[in-house]
Amino acid sequence: MFYIPPQDVRTKLLFPAAAGRTWCEWKGSARYWDVIVGDDVRARAAWSYPRPEPGYAPLADFFAFYPSRMDRCTVDGDEATAQEGDFYGGWITAEVRGPFKGAPGTQLW
Repeated sequence: MFYIPPQDVRTKLLFPAAAGRTWCEWKGSARYWDVIVGDDVRARAAWSYPRPEPGYAPLADFFAFYPSRMDRCTVDGDEATAQEGDFYGGWITAEVRGPFKGAPGTQLW
């Protein structure tokens, strides 16, 4: 997962999602954002941690995006694909090696 600093995000295109928060046992309470460009609404396509747990304080107000909810996501020109199952929101690129959680039957390992 990549967490992007707010100065590198077009925050004018992010709007608080109607359905809202989840809890990560490490980072704390996540807030969700809709990405809206014109009439195109990508519901809950991004999230952030406004007040992360102490060990994750550097992530405060950074944004993460679900690649499955965007048209295209790249890392240094390498197109990322979504981690199967979408629960973790992971970005899979050629540099990332599995196995990956998220597919049916992988939840408990």
